[in-house]
Amino acid sequence: MNICMVGVGYVGLVSGTCFAEFGNRVVCVDTDEEKIKSLEQGTIPFFEPGLEEILKRNRAAGRISFTTSLEEALDESLVVFIAVGTPSRDDGAADLTYVFNVASEIGKHMKGYKVVVTKSTVPVGTAKKIKEIIKKSQEKEVPFDVVSNPEFLREGSAVEDFMRPNRVVIGADSEQAAAIMKDLYSPLYLIETPFVLTNPETAEMIKYASNAFLATKISFINEMANMCELVGADVHHVAKAMGLDRRIGPKFLHPGPGFGGSCFPKDTKAIAHLGASLGYRLRIIESVIEVNESQVFRMVNKMERALGNLQGKTIGVLGLTFKPNTDDIRESPAIKIVEALLKKGAQVSAYDPAGMQAAQKVLNTVKYVPDVFEATKGADALAIITEWNEFRHLDWDRVKQLLRKPVVFDLRNIYEPDKMRAKGFEYHCVGRGYEPAT
Repeated sequence: MNICMVGVGYVGLVSGTCFAEFGNRVVCVDTDEEKIKSLEQGTIPFFEPGLEEILKRNRAAGRISFTTSLEEALDESLVVFIAVGTPSRDDGAADLTYVFNVASEIGKHMKGYKVVVTKSTVPVGTAKKIKEIIKKSQEKEVPFDVVSNPEFLREGSAVEDFMRPNRVVIGADSEQAAAIMKDLYSPLYLIETPFVLTNPETAEMIKYASNAFLATKISFINEMANMCELVGADVHHVAKAMGLDRRIGPKFLHPGPGFGGSCFPKDTKAIAHLGASLGYRLRIIESVIEVNESQVFRMVNKMERALGNLQGKTIGVLGLTFKPNTDDIRESPAIKIVEALLKKGAQVSAYDPAGMQAAQKVLNTVKYVPDVFEATKGADALAIITEWNEFRHLDWDRVKQLLRKPVVFDLRNIYEPDKMRAKGFEYHCVGRGYEPAT
């Protein structure tokens, strides 16, 4: 099948490359000429494990190509995916400018039947608006259908998530469009992937509901962790016992400095705004957002209580991305924590395996170093903020020698408190024993 993927950001490039791996012919379109030139040369603009290898294989096989011409790509394609950004506006609503611009261009240039598919995360009702825009933009009437096919890709595991998803959601009002989409995803039938066939509005709602619920689990366990610190309980044991209940499950019950990235912060704000615009306040989601925003400052307060005045103190920071196995720093709790430390007069020496280049664009007063030990050298404390694998087995004897004071803030609870304290560290974590209230 011939596919056009409009937008070569994270979702578009991963989806387009994986569709090519399924044996389809994919043309990826973007208005950014430099990005297209780089992709034509095989250079990926972000870090995602496994993607470069698949892209190289499918470029060599001629199954994926890149262009800035939407008109040419449309002529060759039956299915057209819209995978452009939907950033948050100041009021929290999703900005659909890019989506609607693409819809207008599709309407202007389409010459035959197309299935237009929204891959971008969009508010409920967007498919209808896209349909209206395409109709208004057509010079002469050409048949088409609009489908919602939300993505559920985790950064750092996106290729695996696409190839072996928990489910595929297809929202279509047309039997013809639904059949084409099922045919496109037919390789996943072989591994018995569940398919949810519904209407576009429901598909759009599924995406927001899923992300909002996962974000809720994170904020919930962070609230429990904060309570555990007040009463001297261990949140790890709490989370484990909760997770053993099959109605709850263990996923996303990991306390820390809060959630970040391109999805959860944006999508929780967007669905809260949508509810408010309809006259219905989503109080749980509003609280999830509030808890998440306050969690960063709890982490900074934790450091301030232990170190006293942060003015002139040097903090070694391990991890800048919002999660491991990505170079994405969008809404990263680590970036927010570093910003707060800098405002309080601290100096920061930071190391991240993949995120330092991106971080340098927003934090230009931080000292970026090539490894863990350079971040540790001469610091008054060490803070682990992103749980990269290489931070899980540190040489603590060497770290202790390099630190000015043996103080560690493990904000991802990677290590065991008793073992760290037995090594002579003043060890602070999240929700694993009594700490004074903020």
